[in-house]
Amino acid sequence: MTVSLIMMAAYLLDRLIGDPRWLPHPVIGMGHAISALERAIRRRVHSDRGLKRAGLLLPLIVVGGSFALGWTLLRLLAWIHPWLSVGAEIVLIATTIASKGLKDAGMAVYRELKAGDLPAARRELGMIVGRDTQQLDEPEIVRGTVETVAENIVDAIISPLFYALIGGAPLALAYRAVNTLDSMVGYKNEKYLHLGWASARLDDAANYIPARLTAGMLVVTAWVYGHDAGRSWRMVRRDARLHPSPNSGFPESAVAGALGIRLGGYNVYHSVRSFRAYMGELVRPMEPDDIRHTIRLMFAVSSMFAGLCLFVSAGCYALGWIQ
Repeated sequence: MTVSLIMMAAYLLDRLIGDPRWLPHPVIGMGHAISALERAIRRRVHSDRGLKRAGLLLPLIVVGGSFALGWTLLRLLAWIHPWLSVGAEIVLIATTIASKGLKDAGMAVYRELKAGDLPAARRELGMIVGRDTQQLDEPEIVRGTVETVAENIVDAIISPLFYALIGGAPLALAYRAVNTLDSMVGYKNEKYLHLGWASARLDDAANYIPARLTAGMLVVTAWVYGHDAGRSWRMVRRDARLHPSPNSGFPESAVAGALGIRLGGYNVYHSVRSFRAYMGELVRPMEPDDIRHTIRLMFAVSSMFAGLCLFVSAGCYALGWIQ
């Protein structure tokens, strides 16, 4: 019961203040650690086989170290005073969530589109996606924003909350380390194919359950907000597994079906054009308000999940299954 209350407080804290720039963020430390370890590995290992072995070591050190540091810090603070540990755990879990940051990023693109400033909208989108944005028209800018917000409902909100419920701040930090590793080394290119393979697969495994929970909750919230819940469910069943990621297709197809738009298509990365499978049906053209609708669905799903966790924990507490 205590863990679920702490998790709920952390979620509300992130909704209110997000990640202030003046506050040290664990993900920045994780990023520095990953970069330092990668440099050390590449200085000593030069064969593909050696890099594959190092690819196993990298997540063990970073993920295990994140969990151990979080656990040790909370133990030390609890030894000083229990409330210090509770406060620190709320703050630490909040740093693993990015609901406000995701909303702010999406709305920054939305505002520029509504103002008719396409160059500014492209710049704002370029801050949150890896694709080239310089030549995108309005529908493609909307598509990129909706895809990013939808995909990150899992990575930035539901998964951290899921692991916080299971193992508190230490496990939420461990998940964030997994996600950071994937974003830095989990690429299937020449540079990271061998070093990043384990990190990429660990991220896929970590998000497997949360992604499918998210898709189900998106269908429910689509119905609540008057979107097409039936089509959302059909698109999840039809299109989710067409995505190159085993998890990202679930929230993207659910959002596409709910709004009656089609995500996926051609993207350009470093001047190289590539195709990503379509998600959803093009019932109508995309428009800037689809960004706002997606953000509203994101908040509805995250609130539903946090409330569901609290409800389940309260039931288990009342039955005497947990303390």
